[in-house]
Amino acid sequence: MTRTADVCIIVEGAYPYVHGGVSSWVHNLITALDPLSFHVVALKADETNQPSRFSMPSNVLSLSEIALQPAQYQSPHGPGASAMIGALEQPLKSLLCHGNGRDFRQVIDALNTHKGFADRATLMNSEAAFGMLQRMYDSTVPECSFLQYFWSWRALVGGLFSVLLADLPPARVYHAISTGYAGLLLARAVVETGRHGILTEHGIYTNERRLEIAMAEWLADRGKPSLEIVKRRRDLRDVWLDAFIGYSRTCYELSSRIITLYRGNQAMQLRDGAPSERMALIPNGVDVALFSKIVREARPKRPTIALIGRVVQIKDVKTFIRAAALLRVKVPQLRALVMGPTEEDPTYFRECREMVTHLDLGQCVEFTGQVQLVDYLGVVDILVLTSISEAQPLVLLEAGAAGIPAVATDVGACRDIIEGHPDERPALGAGGFTTPLANPQATAKAVADLLLDPSLMNHCGSVMRQRTARYYGKEQTNESYRALYASHMELKVDPLKSQVAV
Repeated sequence: MTRTADVCIIVEGAYPYVHGGVSSWVHNLITALDPLSFHVVALKADETNQPSRFSMPSNVLSLSEIALQPAQYQSPHGPGASAMIGALEQPLKSLLCHGNGRDFRQVIDALNTHKGFADRATLMNSEAAFGMLQRMYDSTVPECSFLQYFWSWRALVGGLFSVLLADLPPARVYHAISTGYAGLLLARAVVETGRHGILTEHGIYTNERRLEIAMAEWLADRGKPSLEIVKRRRDLRDVWLDAFIGYSRTCYELSSRIITLYRGNQAMQLRDGAPSERMALIPNGVDVALFSKIVREARPKRPTIALIGRVVQIKDVKTFIRAAALLRVKVPQLRALVMGPTEEDPTYFRECREMVTHLDLGQCVEFTGQVQLVDYLGVVDILVLTSISEAQPLVLLEAGAAGIPAVATDVGACRDIIEGHPDERPALGAGGFTTPLANPQATAKAVADLLLDPSLMNHCGSVMRQRTARYYGKEQTNESYRALYASHMELKVDPLKSQVAV
């Protein structure tokens, strides 16, 4: 018999297979909250085996995986599945069109009522399912390419069915680290077990999907040309966005607490339907004592800047490289480190390396791969982030605890961390500069202003050290979650109500 964990923590596309901020956050939280026991559910794109990047803490009872798009080997049921598809169609259509928890519960009810037919092959590949897909296409985006709608529908609905059909581990409280499919599994747990669900959003899932969808050229298909100029026809971008908004609304409605890292995120949560009375802030925390002990290497040495993060498009490493090329004119001995995994997006990594060669930066820009930060931060003068999207970057706080000033794009909580929140008392001042997105000129100027003025650089480093110690210690974060779990583990909810009472 499976032992009931205190907490089931649900992660999509991250822990324990990916290095990075969210994965490290999950690992550190679980480790810090021993003797609470955890079951980790890892949502993956497919069934490909992935090596774990972490050693599981001793208080993790077990790890289970859910492949959102698994290979299909079974044959669908025959005509008897039509009744299930008939009961499923309307709530599923509503859920995919800015739906909510009520639609989601009706989807679950349809599957539970027809358990004998509720398997992935029937839901995805039967004639009845194809007829449902056609009717949804005709009523939502009939002027788009049917072929592209077909594959979009299978991707969106396939992930939903994966989390609804997977085994649900027993736990006293469920905790998802995003909305999306992780949030849907959380919502299902609340409905089926009556246990409380807690949501933590580092970045806002729907906002990140908006960025990805806006950049996906193939989703801009508009079907037949038209002379209409007043109103844009709905296209595949709307299909994807509507579904993710419906998934987020469902998670928000069924979560007892909706946590995020900073106030800017809460405006987006409210926009997508989060009830304000259940929202709360718990900022990221880092090991201030560990990083504050790092001995900074004194000059003379090569002036060194570092981007710490995965080499992927969302980190906009190319802007960092371009900024280094501009900066090298003023600082000829510049050393620019890119510290983070390079294997996640091989094409983008290759393009970055080609850019380094093209700009003749081979003696300036170094890709270190994944490293232990404590081994490198002592030689770093300035932390630089050029990301197009961030939440509350752990690396900004870790470097700050080590007394390193920062230059970062004005995304997520970067401005609050660097400049302080307006109600900071006493005000500490700025620990560096924030810059516009995709602006290598502004990034290079901000870095030069610090590197060429040692007194300013030292002052900003001191500010970062003080602000991190004051507001972002991991002890505060861990204690907040310990108390949150304790207050919800013994309570039950009424999943039949549209609002979760706490």
